[in-house]
Amino acid sequence: MTKYTNEKKEHALSQMSAPHNKPVAAVAQLTGVPEATLYLWRKQAREQGRAVPGDGQNPEQWSSADKFAVVLEAAPLNEAELAAYCRRKGLLVEQLERWRTEVHTALSAGQNRTGATERATDKKRIRELERDLRRKEKALAETAALLVLSRKYEALWTDGEDA
Repeated sequence: MTKYTNEKKEHALSQMSAPHNKPVAAVAQLTGVPEATLYLWRKQAREQGRAVPGDGQNPEQWSSADKFAVVLEAAPLNEAELAAYCRRKGLLVEQLERWRTEVHTALSAGQNRTGATERATDKKRIRELERDLRRKEKALAETAALLVLSRKYEALWTDGEDA
């Protein structure tokens, strides 16, 4: 198994990243690194939060994960740094802002769905507890009635024996 230098790996990843955004097959031919290795490197880079499309598509066709990675990378940048970052990646600042808005919208929708699911689960649990409480109240009332009847019965028999 051939070991590749960090420089070769970074070069390959940069070729798969914006602004080059070359497909994995093209990078494999360019660098001489097998496609399987490139796919592994791309996966590792994505796990680290880097945007590495490697599919030859324009930025608007990138996956949501790659767009999200770019939004995260650009989040701490000021206006000048953001413009330089976008130039380096071959993006427009407007694209990045739109992606940022899409991320916020998606996160808000996810929180709303999670809240609705939790409310539905809570309602179901409340109904179960109320049903259980009603059953126990009925059992308690029945036990109390039987206790009263048994005391009356004992009172009748003990009164009859004393007479």
